[in-house]
Amino acid sequence: MALGKNFEFVTSEKIVFGNGTLVQVKESAKEFGRKVLLVCGSGSVPTHNLINFLEEGDLSYEIFRVEGEPNISTIEDGLSRAKSSGSTFVIGYGGGSVLDAAKAISAMMTNQGELMDYLEVIGRGKKITNSPAPMIAIPTTAGTGTEVTRNAVITSEVHHVKVSIRSPLMIPKLAIVDPELTMTMPPSVTASTGMDALTQVIEGYVSNKANPMTDALAKEGILRGSRALLNAFQNGSDLQARYDMSLTSLFGGLVLGNSGLGAVHGFAGPIGGMFNAPHGAICASLLPAVMKFNALEISQRGDMEVVQKKFVEIAQWITGKPNASINEGIVWIENLARQLNIPGLKATGIKRSDFGSIIEKASISSSMQKNPVKLDTDTLLRILEEAY
Repeated sequence: MALGKNFEFVTSEKIVFGNGTLVQVKESAKEFGRKVLLVCGSGSVPTHNLINFLEEGDLSYEIFRVEGEPNISTIEDGLSRAKSSGSTFVIGYGGGSVLDAAKAISAMMTNQGELMDYLEVIGRGKKITNSPAPMIAIPTTAGTGTEVTRNAVITSEVHHVKVSIRSPLMIPKLAIVDPELTMTMPPSVTASTGMDALTQVIEGYVSNKANPMTDALAKEGILRGSRALLNAFQNGSDLQARYDMSLTSLFGGLVLGNSGLGAVHGFAGPIGGMFNAPHGAICASLLPAVMKFNALEISQRGDMEVVQKKFVEIAQWITGKPNASINEGIVWIENLARQLNIPGLKATGIKRSDFGSIIEKASISSSMQKNPVKLDTDTLLRILEEAY
């Protein structure tokens, strides 16, 4: 029997998961100081319970709201607010964009220079050398798993792309994942974020950096997410479905933070930076085509039986059929996206004339490097055509 690969696994110092766990912020936050920068969304997610817990814990706070997806100026504004308020730590409370903003702000609170010094691809890519200000991540959606990852995704409006600031030091000190907080999500957000979560555990399972630990988490996430997402979409008060989707999202974050993703997210970054469309909807439109062409490429090689078996397993898990084929799995995902009312790639505003630019940017993305097999330009074009 061949020995397995060596691997490392990095995540938050502490993860607290379960219904009603938000209350734990009252005592846990005291470990990090008395003044917190509370990074939250535009107001659609209620904050009164969190604020009550902070006040009961005798903590003072400065609220910084993030409108939409964070860009470079968002982080600069948040950093300025953190410094002027004397905040010593950060709480991110909201969806993936809010948590990404909070992570980037906390990193810049303790590291010299400007954000562009540390951004990948478009920036200077310098390493974070100082530990960021302590951060507590509290997701209110079930999609990105960013509460346990080492990067923050930032939009550059000048470059029309989403890129990351990344370091193991950026993983939040504490992640509080309370599924009850996700029950305020409207169906469209449940669908989009849920497809992101499901895509992450699927891509992480077949990533070329996958390992036995990420495989175990990815499998559990695929099983739970494929059963729960439609239920959560159709009945937002289904707490079991919300619980399972929060776990799928958390597992997706743990997986992507340690194994990386693949071509779906390789495409999604550039597309998200160029067009105003929900990240999860982009993932949903791309996932069937990426699975199809990945499986096709792998089937033509004689050295990838293990990965081919993984694609078959995914199809069997999501369909619930022990003898399902890869194609049946692909059709199942297409049908799920249709039931979730998620449109194709064309609905984002993309034109075929944009394909060249998208492929150029996607080819150098970090996620594309983790795809199980290298896809040439012609194949990437075929994927976009099919998802269109």
